Amino acid sequence: MLEIVIDQNLCCGSSRCVDICPEKAITLVNGKAVIDLKMCDLDGICIPACPQGAISFHEGYVGGCGF
Repeated sequence: MLEIVIDQNLCCGSSRCVDICPEKAITLVNGKAVIDLKMCDLDGICIPACPQGAISFHEGYVGGCGF
């Protein structure tokens, strides 16, 4: 499953991703960007908006038997 992740170690809290997200899926919590994956539509426009490169697509584990 594809998802967008924010590396908290790289996030500088600039809020550019918050400002550009049309779904309002990103908020700042304690000065760091946090994404609500239920609200995110995976359009990825937040990725180039981040001045630190802290946001990226990630192929997450879906589960299952692995066959």
